[in-house]
Amino acid sequence: MPMVIDRQKIEATVVINKKLPLDYNEPGDFLSGPADTLGELLGQKVSLRLVSADKNDPTNIMGGKIGPPTYLQNWNYKPLLGDSNFTVSFDWSEDFGTPGAILVRNSHFAEFYLKTVTIKDVPGRGPITFICNSWVYNEEKYQTDRVFFANKTYLPSQMPKPLCKYREEELRILRGNGKGQLQEWDRVYDYALYNDLGNPDAGSQYERQTLGGSAEFPYPRRGRTGRPPAKDPSCESRLPILESLFIYVPKDEKFSHVKLSDFLAYGLKAIPQNLIPFFEAYCGNPPKEFTSFKEVESLYDGPLRNCILDDRLKPLFEYPTPQVIQNDKDAWRTDAEFAREMLAGVNPVIIRRLQEFPPTSKLDPKIYGNQNSLIRKEQIEGNLDGFTLEQALTCNKLFILDHHDSLMPYLRRINTTTTKTYASRTLLFLKEDGTLKPLAIELSYPHPEADIYGCVSKVYTPAENGVEGSIWQLAKAYVAVNDSGYHQLISHWLNTHATIEPFVIATNRQLSVVHPIHKLLQPHFRDTMNINAFARQTLINAGGILEMTVFPKKYAMEMSSAVYKSWNFLEQALPADLKKRGITIDDKSSPNGLSLLIKDYPYAVDGLEIWFAIEEWVTNYCSFYYKSDAMVQQDSELQAWWKELREEGHGDKKDETWWPTMKTLEDLIHSCTIIIWVASALHAAVNFGQYPYAGYLPNRPTISRRFMPLEGSPEYAELESNPERAFLSIITSQLMTLLGVSLIEILSKHSSDEVYLGKRNDPDQWTTDIEPLKDFNDFGNKLHQIEQKIIQMNSEKTLKNRSGPVNVPYTLLYPTGKTGLSGMGIPNSVSI
Repeated sequence: MPMVIDRQKIEATVVINKKLPLDYNEPGDFLSGPADTLGELLGQKVSLRLVSADKNDPTNIMGGKIGPPTYLQNWNYKPLLGDSNFTVSFDWSEDFGTPGAILVRNSHFAEFYLKTVTIKDVPGRGPITFICNSWVYNEEKYQTDRVFFANKTYLPSQMPKPLCKYREEELRILRGNGKGQLQEWDRVYDYALYNDLGNPDAGSQYERQTLGGSAEFPYPRRGRTGRPPAKDPSCESRLPILESLFIYVPKDEKFSHVKLSDFLAYGLKAIPQNLIPFFEAYCGNPPKEFTSFKEVESLYDGPLRNCILDDRLKPLFEYPTPQVIQNDKDAWRTDAEFAREMLAGVNPVIIRRLQEFPPTSKLDPKIYGNQNSLIRKEQIEGNLDGFTLEQALTCNKLFILDHHDSLMPYLRRINTTTTKTYASRTLLFLKEDGTLKPLAIELSYPHPEADIYGCVSKVYTPAENGVEGSIWQLAKAYVAVNDSGYHQLISHWLNTHATIEPFVIATNRQLSVVHPIHKLLQPHFRDTMNINAFARQTLINAGGILEMTVFPKKYAMEMSSAVYKSWNFLEQALPADLKKRGITIDDKSSPNGLSLLIKDYPYAVDGLEIWFAIEEWVTNYCSFYYKSDAMVQQDSELQAWWKELREEGHGDKKDETWWPTMKTLEDLIHSCTIIIWVASALHAAVNFGQYPYAGYLPNRPTISRRFMPLEGSPEYAELESNPERAFLSIITSQLMTLLGVSLIEILSKHSSDEVYLGKRNDPDQWTTDIEPLKDFNDFGNKLHQIEQKIIQMNSEKTLKNRSGPVNVPYTLLYPTGKTGLSGMGIPNSVSI
């Protein structure tokens, strides 16, 4: 007697977002909506089929048993905006087993965004959720149906056998074949050199060096687009500027509708071709210059806004008053604030302890001659609060902001442009109250005859009054120019945006979405490829905003390549970075085994709290899935991931001996902690303080256009008679100030859909494993405790570096933030 199979219906909810006009890339897209509406009258346009996790089908070469299709109904009655919820029923029987994957086919002309599929109850197994979060295009764009796995977590060796081939095939598709121009529906993650920054087809002035692929110009890899070459076959052709939104990144890496709306709302400010004609008209011809600090301050009172006739555009030209001048218009000029911003400003990652005097250079003397410092003991010893120089060194009281060696090799070329600047060294003394005071500034430029003759240097010491005080203010401005450029190119772009992108690519190519490390890292990669692609189009490209507004000009990106030569993955860990800079010492009595030599160092104090919270979370998570070093070594996907990161993503550094071998659980924990730290807290620390501190350009000038005035010159006479005008005539021009402020306002904003550290878009559904869910919740609670501790420290008057003379509390490493120019919050990822 044949066995009777008890078939039944199991109900599921499907959540999608329909395509919106924001997603349209070409004229035909405007016809897709009406066409799909008509097509739905015939029905059966979107099908879903279950794949069994524990029952094989001999007739299915992929393995798992496949159920009959079910279809989305009532498409035309679902809203265009927001989530559309569909109820479907799957045929199921006990002999089918547990659903482990779902196959989706889209017969619509237009793509849609599939968020989740949730089966309410599979008999004997309970609810099963499929976290999809992916755009699904018309079936003709794919060779196979799209596959989505249940929200289980599996190492490769633990994957149910009926699903193994689906897992392998999905990764094969994501890797692509390395050929052809990639289209919006392609889901390919692949590598390319930075050969798309120049635009040789537009003229020789737009030719730029290819970065990456050589020992002379090493660089991390970017996402491949496959665009055809320019006339120079070594360069990739460029998209027209107005097509920047359509630059290829995998569609699932594109901004969300909410983020894109926020971005476009201020996008006019991000495109120099839009802004410069207006700003040039405002500045006049010849362009006007700022003549006083009050005139700069008036920029925030709405003069640009008042020039706009169309009320709808007025908000685009409103500039909020930067925090650095909100409470006191003059405090930024003090030596105390100048020094404090090295600990709590927008670039608090450079200062280091001085361990030898005078400071020495590491540049090759056979090429650059003698580059050692000319600062002498007698120039600073009278300002050491009773310490001798030797005592100050021994007692760890001397610190340095050193931009000499990184800039000097490029300075001769940079000074052939409109920039006129120096390489700087700034010496500082740690006072008893925990604050720093500057002792001396050394400004150097290459010897006029040749590099081999070394440099020409002059040392400046603090002064408050008269022309000497004005010269000291200018010396600090030249330091700020150095620091601003280094911040944008290295601390911000290279050390967060550029170095993280290969991790995004490799993770998607080599780790399945059900792999535990993919699930751990995926939130920390959100929007990174998209914002980096935009940057290559309008920011770091030849003639882009960075070259216009930052002092290295056309040598900017090439200079960042030179610094990448010394990049070390392990030194991106905050404890290692602080130790390298001589800021910490080993201390067994300290909770984390480290003691800060500058106790009131807001970035380091808050950062270490965040670092060790991340490390604890990562340790608990990884230890749940990997019970031994052998499990790490035997994980085929993990080993392929790490090998590709070294040999492809950071291929120019593949032979470095410092790379973790990824043979131990400790290697895995430490590497993942570094990745999360860089993508979240480090980026937050160097990005979201830009407008609060640099929105007022006299505080953080990005360009110097003249050298220090020489006594007897007309410029020196102006410095004596009108020091503010002389100062402003040397730093960033009015036109470039307007452009620069427009840019950093955008970069400093938190979007309204920001996801902060310790949070996820799918907090209870990203895994079914109870212990990792609990550990993640504990991580969020720990971050909340840290935030309360930071708030408390910011209120303590004895911690003078927390707010400083400008009275701007250090909030950049608050774990949670607020939308807009809040200056607080750690997003999960490099998302702007």
